[in-house]
Amino acid sequence: MTQGSPQSLGSVIDALVRQLGIHTKLKQYDIVDVWGSIVGAQIASVTSIDKIEKNVLVVKVTAAPWRTELTFRKSEILDKIHTAMNSDAIKDIRFR
Repeated sequence: MTQGSPQSLGSVIDALVRQLGIHTKLKQYDIVDVWGSIVGAQIASVTSIDKIEKNVLVVKVTAAPWRTELTFRKSEILDKIHTAMNSDAIKDIRFR
């Protein structure tokens, strides 16, 4: 890149985000926007994303039977997250 050559704003922002080292963190938080479409309305109504800690998505679940069901389906949900986000920034899910 030479100084003064035109660049799109999107490419400049993307380069800055990568340079700051926050690309993965931003990608992880995209899950908040797509959670309902990944798990469906019924599961979304009994869950909420609490936080993302060290690449682990922490999800609050309103009832123990749902927590058990979701724990059994964890790998399926994780695959759906990776597909929807086109990223493996989320490495695991913890239901609580």
